Amino acid sequence: MVEPIAERITNIHSNLPESVRLIAVTKQVSADTIRTAYAAGIRDFGENRVQEAEAKQAQLQDLPDITWHLIGHLQTNKVVKALKQFQWIHSVDSLKLAKRLDSIAEELSCSPNICLQIKILPDPNKYGWSIPELMTDLTELNQCQNLKIKGLMTIPPQGLDDLQILSVFEKTQELAQEISQKNLSNLKIHELSMGMSEDYNLAISAGATMVRLGRTLFGERRIK
Repeated sequence: MVEPIAERITNIHSNLPESVRLIAVTKQVSADTIRTAYAAGIRDFGENRVQEAEAKQAQLQDLPDITWHLIGHLQTNKVVKALKQFQWIHSVDSLKLAKRLDSIAEELSCSPNICLQIKILPDPNKYGWSIPELMTDLTELNQCQNLKIKGLMTIPPQGLDDLQILSVFEKTQELAQEISQKNLSNLKIHELSMGMSEDYNLAISAGATMVRLGRTLFGERRIK
C-alpha cells in the first residue's frame, strides 16, 4: 500500500507546474497514511472538519513543517479551534464568518491566510458568495485587518461537462483579477484554490495556484 501512494504522489508532483501548490486532502485518511505522503514530499494537507483534523494533528506533532489547510465548511462555533489548528482557511464563505475570524484572530494574535469561497454558478449544495454578493462585501472584508485575504476558492456544481467546468474556473480567475484591480489594501487576491481529483487539470489550465487532491493520491477513503 505504501509504494502506490508514494508513486502516485511522485507522478502527480512531476506533472504539476512549479506555480501550483499540491494540497493533499486527508479527509478519512489515517495519520499513518499522512506520514507516507509526508515521506513522499507532501507538506500541505487539507482537512474538511476541525475535529477530525485535531486528532491527526496530535499524532503528527513531530512533523513541524506541515502546513494545514481547512477546506471544509467552518461553523462559527469552531472558529477558535480552527485558528489554532490551521495556517490556511480556504472556506471563508460569508461576511459574518470573516468578521468572526477577524475578531478572534485579534484576540489570539494570529493572522491566518484566507481564501474567500465563491459560487460562480448558483448551487444549493455549496456554501459561498455569489459574485454580486462578494462585490458588495469587499469594502467590509477589506476592514478585516487581522486576516491575510489572499485568494478565492471555488468548487463547480456537480453535473457539468468539461467546458462548463473550465468556464467556472476561468470566471473565478477573472473575478480575482477584477478584485485586485480595485487596489484594496487588505485584499491581495493572488491565490486560486480550485481543482480537485476529477478536474484539477482544467483548473490548472485556468490559472489555479492550489489544487486539492484526495482520491487521486490516496484512492478510496480508508477510515471513517
